Amino acid sequence: MKKYLLFRIIRSIVSIFLVTTLTFIIIYSLVPRRDVFKSDSMISKLNSQPDKLIDYKDNAYNKMNYIEYLDTKSLITRMEKSGKQITTAHTERNKNLIQNWAKDHGFEVHRYPQSKNYYVTRELPLWERLGKFYGNLIQIDTPWAVHDAKNPNLPRYLKITKDKVVGWALVGSGTKYKYQVYFNKAFPYIHQNIIHINLGTSYPTYAGISVNNVIGNRQGEAKSSVYTFPNGQKLNSSDNVYTRQYQPTKKQDSMAKARYGDHYTYTEQQYQDPSMIGTSFKAGLVALLISYVISIPMAILMARYKGQWFDKIGTGIVTVLIAVPSLAFIYAFRYLGSAVFGFPDSFPTKGAEVLASWISPTIILGLLSVSGLIIWFRRYMIDQQSSDYVKFAKAKGLTDGEIYRKHIFKNASIPIVQGLPGSIIGLISGATMTETIFAMPGMGKMLPDAILAHNNPIVIALVFIFTTIAVFSILLGDILMTIVDPRIKLSASGDD
Repeated sequence: MKKYLLFRIIRSIVSIFLVTTLTFIIIYSLVPRRDVFKSDSMISKLNSQPDKLIDYKDNAYNKMNYIEYLDTKSLITRMEKSGKQITTAHTERNKNLIQNWAKDHGFEVHRYPQSKNYYVTRELPLWERLGKFYGNLIQIDTPWAVHDAKNPNLPRYLKITKDKVVGWALVGSGTKYKYQVYFNKAFPYIHQNIIHINLGTSYPTYAGISVNNVIGNRQGEAKSSVYTFPNGQKLNSSDNVYTRQYQPTKKQDSMAKARYGDHYTYTEQQYQDPSMIGTSFKAGLVALLISYVISIPMAILMARYKGQWFDKIGTGIVTVLIAVPSLAFIYAFRYLGSAVFGFPDSFPTKGAEVLASWISPTIILGLLSVSGLIIWFRRYMIDQQSSDYVKFAKAKGLTDGEIYRKHIFKNASIPIVQGLPGSIIGLISGATMTETIFAMPGMGKMLPDAILAHNNPIVIALVFIFTTIAVFSILLGDILMTIVDPRIKLSASGDD
């Protein structure tokens, strides 16, 4: 089994890599790059300033790994590092030096329309873009991560200590993050800042913010907490002190440094509402429970009373629900929830802090998969009714109820567990529509928004996340099957 699991994990990682790579290739080769500026309001504002417009566009392309862009200052700095003495003057000597350097390094020389200063660009081949994406995907924090020329005596270490701000923690110096491992009351209670997944920088929506922060950081209004800082000052602050990061000397805020007592003064802010991934996770988990809580009892009763009025009515309802398009289903139940029960028909109406905001979208998301699950479970249980072990149980004098509880349902737990991966995958697609219609700030809504805004980094990141969830949910289903039925062996040859 261990060998099987190892190969399954390897195949899962390869599958994630292939799907993400294919998405990356399609976006960066088939989608015109100019489309990323279609909904960017800055373009119209900069039309009267052509130099700044070029700089703005090329900086955006540079961040998205379409090109490598060096403005005049960066170009001169790069050339001086290679031993070329050059100035910004528009002389023939400087022109020749720039053209020769650009030719040697694969760059194309351009001039700004107004200032006539030189700048260069280099088109990145697709393989290099992919290399940058995967090369920067996993980032590991170490005591040698920070390089600050104005702080040459920065200590470099990792040590376990009782910090004055957060308590016991693995604390770093020279690392990007102050607290490498720490504990608090938030699930899963133990946290780390050593390994981070880097999915790029968002653009044009959430411009300049890392994709990780867009998807993973909490949302809504700022949330304050009372902290006692190392200098003894007690403040009500919205700083998330667990995210303390090194701030270079030239960017250092004197008040923040006095408060914290070192260079680790940059922090993310605390917000009240769950993150996008947290919102989708909460709604999806509850929806999964709803779908199974409804489907399993319904399927058992319909199979037990096969051909009777309960089974006929249930089959008719399920058939209608299957025939109704998902979009119409969502809108109909949203109207029902709002008109009859008074639940908000839009998530932002009352916000994430109010339970009523979650009820309609979560229940609808769960109901979307109920009909398919009922049909599948019912069919399986009906097949089990004619099995030899059922006939033997009847011969022993067991009642129908006892047979269903002790035998049929036990065997039916195998397809129930087997169906979990499909249900999880179905919830991902269902969440896309549900979150969009209810304006829920989750990952499902974010995917169509990112596609329409041509936010390529977000699209690739979400495909990566959804693929990872789907692939590993299938692996989880296989493992759970061996738990509910030890007779099932996970091995390629059928042997241990």
